[in-house]
Amino acid sequence: MVGAIAELLDSSRLLFELHQANDIARCFAGCLEAERIARITTEGLVERFGSAFARIWLVEPDGANLRLVASSGLYTSTDGSFAKVPMGAYKVGKIAHNRVAFLSNNLPEESWVKDREWAIANQIRGFAGFPLMVGDRVIGVLATFSHAALEPEFLEVLQVFCTVVAVALETALIYQQEASSQTPISPLSWEKLPLSDQLAATLKPVRLTLIGTERSLPLSHTYVFLQMGEVLNQVECGQCRLSYGEDSMTLEATVVPARSLEEQNAWLRSRLRMASLMASCLGGQLQSQPGTNHKMLQVRLSLPYSRTTLASSLTIQCSLPVLQFAFTQLAFAAGLQVEDDVHENSLILTNDIHQIRNGCCIIWVKQDHVPVPKGVRACIDFHTTPAKLRSVVEAVQQGEIQEEDGQGDEPLLSEREREILGLLAQGLRDRDIANQLIISESTVKFHMNNVLTKLKARTRYQALYQATMQGEV
Repeated sequence: MVGAIAELLDSSRLLFELHQANDIARCFAGCLEAERIARITTEGLVERFGSAFARIWLVEPDGANLRLVASSGLYTSTDGSFAKVPMGAYKVGKIAHNRVAFLSNNLPEESWVKDREWAIANQIRGFAGFPLMVGDRVIGVLATFSHAALEPEFLEVLQVFCTVVAVALETALIYQQEASSQTPISPLSWEKLPLSDQLAATLKPVRLTLIGTERSLPLSHTYVFLQMGEVLNQVECGQCRLSYGEDSMTLEATVVPARSLEEQNAWLRSRLRMASLMASCLGGQLQSQPGTNHKMLQVRLSLPYSRTTLASSLTIQCSLPVLQFAFTQLAFAAGLQVEDDVHENSLILTNDIHQIRNGCCIIWVKQDHVPVPKGVRACIDFHTTPAKLRSVVEAVQQGEIQEEDGQGDEPLLSEREREILGLLAQGLRDRDIANQLIISESTVKFHMNNVLTKLKARTRYQALYQATMQGEV
């Protein structure tokens, strides 16, 4: 059980860090200045991931040296002994020459460190160096140094992030080169780079079919699809199809088992476990199952397009790690923005009485035999869907309050709830009710959900009947 909870928390943390990396990438989207892209990247690693300092070197046109173009954190100068590194020299040059990433969480003890006393004095413990590659070419090296040990989740994020940075830098370098020769070209941002191109490069032996019009995707979505592509590249994949629908996108593949069908399916599920958890966090699903002829496996990944987040953020402060993860996942699926820190006037989702404080709006997670505390603005439970959570948050943001007596007796309907039921009895739809009362349609649904809960009704018609019998309408 402890291992399962730890894995869920790792997935939640990975999702958050992917969003952080995606925010950095958005800052340089469309930029066609290589050095500015590099500077935004290193500054982002320091500000958002707590790197002690981060640097980017780019391979010079002759391929003999790497030139330091950006440095942020403890050191901001691009001059000095490491301003130019020969290809194959020092650790940075070897990363570029050998095209191999290097990771260490005990930097002072590494034999290649030029000044061990410097690492100890500055308490530099972690180091990660990644080659910036486009296809099979190295265009530079990204290195980040940290005071604390680098977590595995961050390293996975950094590996994917380096691909994004490399594409943006390559686009800018090509533009600058052709612009200097006065050859007009169309600017291209990394966000417009099709996922199909990246998958085709990953699944080189497999022919990829594309259906629909491609869209730009957040880094979190791209990561999950590329994770699936990397796993499929390790098996005999018969065909692969990437489809862009109206509300979601899907990657489907058939796998010819190299072993028994059951063994191959178990192997795939184990390799795709983290991708499956990530897909679930994003409101999607990843499945592998025997085909209709039971001679091959069908693998299918479906993700809804990223929803627009609400203007106000939601902070989740639950008493147990498994609840924290579950409601974080629910919030992401609902398209809500999740923040770690609690500020004045924060909107907090919690089941912990100690989180109720002045100035904060509380959405309470109801539990059996636990009374609803005074001062909460709304309540949800373990059966709440993403759509309902979103409507609750919208209603609270508009100043609506869900009334609870906290005593366990069946509460009476509020004036607004009776008003909505009366209009419903007249045959009006949610949209018409919202227009007449000058509220949002989501607020109407919010009140109707409260009515169903209070009257213990399954449908609106049952609620209307019971409210009429009790004299509420």
